[in-house]
Amino acid sequence: MVAQIQELDALHWVKTRSSLDSTQSTFLMWTGKIYSFIPTEKRKLLFKMLGLSISRCIPTAEDSWNFTSRELTYYLDPETGEMLRKWENPWTGEILPVIHVANNPVQGKFQGKFPAHVEGDTTTFVFDIFPTYPNILAEDPKFAEYSPYATYQAAELFKLTVPTADLFNSELLSVSQLRLSWDRIGQWLPWMKMGDRSGNLIYSASGSKVGGLIELPQLLQDEINNRIPLYKQAPKAYLDGEDMTSWLYFQKHFQAYLAGEIFPLPETEDF
Repeated sequence: MVAQIQELDALHWVKTRSSLDSTQSTFLMWTGKIYSFIPTEKRKLLFKMLGLSISRCIPTAEDSWNFTSRELTYYLDPETGEMLRKWENPWTGEILPVIHVANNPVQGKFQGKFPAHVEGDTTTFVFDIFPTYPNILAEDPKFAEYSPYATYQAAELFKLTVPTADLFNSELLSVSQLRLSWDRIGQWLPWMKMGDRSGNLIYSASGSKVGGLIELPQLLQDEINNRIPLYKQAPKAYLDGEDMTSWLYFQKHFQAYLAGEIFPLPETEDF
């Protein structure tokens, strides 16, 4: 069967990415691998990864929602799958603190139409995103060894596949199943201290929605329960200010990084 591209309402995308129930947080989890990609060099498997998005959609008007979320991604040992606290840079030999992703918040607005590939029993939303903007770290000489490039540039390739019937079932507030495919081409992370070395990171991940905190892998449960309880739920309201990124987080917590502190830094629960 050939997929038909249809323009679906924002409501259908909200049911896919999060939920129409604004009182509940939705958990989307992924696992994958991160490789180096350097011209003329054989690729290296640098990390396995384990990630989580905790989101909420808040209706603002008819067919319009504020999306608010928090994101975690942990860099894991490529052999054992254990969480990394320190990492030996294979190009420089330097042992560095690992700054896991703790982005709070990540937000947006859902409205209008969303193109989807409808293929019988399944529907797939496809988003190819190419963020490009000035690198905030490049303005400060102290970050020259970490991220000297004037421009931040990446490619994010998303595919989210759900049951077609779920989208049009008015009794369901969120789809019953979701398959996520996520690929990313990105620059070296600042904490890797790669300076102006050429090359990129290639991310390859897959994931799904899960029913809640108790369905997460033990690593995530332990981290959220013991160190970062803020990530037990999505923000209860759309937050003012800019989205958090790994580059902004590095800038904000540079002294903690130099001091060798454990990341993510503790964050208490938002009551």
